[in-house]
Amino acid sequence: MTTLYQSVALADPLQRAVADMGYETMTPIQAQAIPVVLTGKDVMGAAQTGTGKTAAFALPLLQRMLAHENTSASPARHPVRALVLLPTRELADQVAEQVKLYAKYTQLRSTVVFGGMDMKPQTAELKKGVEVLVATPGRLLDHIEARNVVLNHVEYVVLDEADRMLDIGFLPDLQRILSYLPRERTTLLFSATFSPEIKRLAASYLHDPVTIEVARPNATASTVEQCFYGVGEEGKRAAIRQVLRERQLTQAFIFVNSKLGCARLARSLARDGLKTAALHGDKSQDERLKALEAFKSGEVDLLVCTDVAARGLDIKDVPAVFNHDVPFNAEDYVHRIGRTGRAGASGLAVTLVTERDARLMGELEKLLKKKVEVQPLQLRDERSPLRHGDSRHREGTHGARGERDGMRSSRNHRHAAPGFVPSRDPFFDRPYEPGSAPEAAPSWEQPPAAARPRVSSNIKQRRVLPALFKAPQASEENAA
Repeated sequence: MTTLYQSVALADPLQRAVADMGYETMTPIQAQAIPVVLTGKDVMGAAQTGTGKTAAFALPLLQRMLAHENTSASPARHPVRALVLLPTRELADQVAEQVKLYAKYTQLRSTVVFGGMDMKPQTAELKKGVEVLVATPGRLLDHIEARNVVLNHVEYVVLDEADRMLDIGFLPDLQRILSYLPRERTTLLFSATFSPEIKRLAASYLHDPVTIEVARPNATASTVEQCFYGVGEEGKRAAIRQVLRERQLTQAFIFVNSKLGCARLARSLARDGLKTAALHGDKSQDERLKALEAFKSGEVDLLVCTDVAARGLDIKDVPAVFNHDVPFNAEDYVHRIGRTGRAGASGLAVTLVTERDARLMGELEKLLKKKVEVQPLQLRDERSPLRHGDSRHREGTHGARGERDGMRSSRNHRHAAPGFVPSRDPFFDRPYEPGSAPEAAPSWEQPPAAARPRVSSNIKQRRVLPALFKAPQASEENAA
C-alpha cells in the first residue's frame, strides 16, 4: 500500500464513495495508473490479480466523465462514453457492481451486459442511456447487431484481463467491436502478462501507451505460501480434507481442469459433509451467481471451480486455494493462487501432484523460474477416497481432462514425461469394497530400463523430474 487517495485529484463525490468502501491507501497499480489515466494517455498495465485494477481505471475515468454529468432523464443526454470489456460473465458483473459503488454520488449511469441472460432487460437498461457500459464481447456484439446500443460517443475503452480474452478466442470479436469506436479515444489495456500476443494487440490499438508494471511478469504474490504435495490420484480428496483439518481452514477455492471433474468432486465433498458448491461453464448464469453469493456470505465453505473462475473474482479473505489438478496452462497457476493472499493478506496455495503431472510441473517450473519441491503427503484420513458403490470414475480426474471448460482443449494432457509408466490404480480397476485393501501400494519408482517405453531421439524433453517424488513407504497404512 502506498499513497493516500486524498493525494490524487478526485472530485468530492468520488472521494466520498471511496471512503464509504473503506479505502484508505492506494495499491501500487492504483498509485501509478490513476495519475496517468487522469491525463488522458493510453495505458498498458500489468499487475497480478487482487491488486485493485478496477479502481485504477474506473476512478480516473469517472473523474474525467464528470464534465458530462447530466441530470436530464433523456437517454440522448446519456450516451455511452466509457466501454469496459471483460472475458467472463462473473468478471463483468463484479466490475459493474464496483463501478456503481464508485459512481453512487454522481449522476453518471452504468449497466452491464453479458451472455446467459435474457437480452430484454439489458436492452431496456441500454435504451435508458448509460455513460459506462461493462460488457463481455459476445453479448455486446449481439446488442450492436440488434441496434440496441450506439458506440460513436465512446471516449474511453478498457480491455481488462486482455490475455484471458485472447486465450479463449475473443480476438475477432474485439477487433469487430473496436472498429465501431471513434479513432480518437483513450484506450487502457490491463493484462496479467505481457505475452507477444498482448504486445501485438497493444501495438494495433493503443497510441504511445504508458507502460505500468507493478510486478515482474507471471509473479506470484509473496504473501501466498505455496505447497506442492505428491499424492496418488485416488488420494486427492482425502488430502484436501486432511489439509483443511490440519490448517483449520474455514473456506477455500478448489480448482480442477474439467467441468465433469468439477461437478463430481463437488458432489463427493458434499457427501463428506462439507458445504460445497460447484462453479463451471455448464452452470446457468443464475446458478453461478448464486454459488458465488453463497460463498461470499459464508453459506458455502468450498467452491470447486474450473478456470472460468480463476481470474479477477474479488472475494476478500479467502484463506486458501487448492489445485486438485495441476493446470494445463502454467500461467493459469498464477491466476488460480491469486484468489488468496489478496491486497496484502496472507494465504495458502496447495497443489496436488501425481506422477502423471511431470510434464506440467516442468512447464510450471519454467514459468516460475525456480525448482519446485514436491513433498510426499502421508495421508492420515481413515475414510476411503472413494465410497462404496462408486464406479470406475475417480473425482476430478482424467476421464474428462481434455475438456477445458468449453473453451480450449489440451492435446497432450494425458502424456506424462518420457520414462514414466503409470502405476496400476487398484481403485480404478475395481470399485472399492469396505474393508478391502489395494493389491499393492502405487509405486513412484521408474520401471527397469528394459520395461520403459522407447522414446524417439528427436524429442528433447526427456527430464523426468525424479526429485519431485519421494517414494512413500509401501505399508498397509498407506494402502488403506
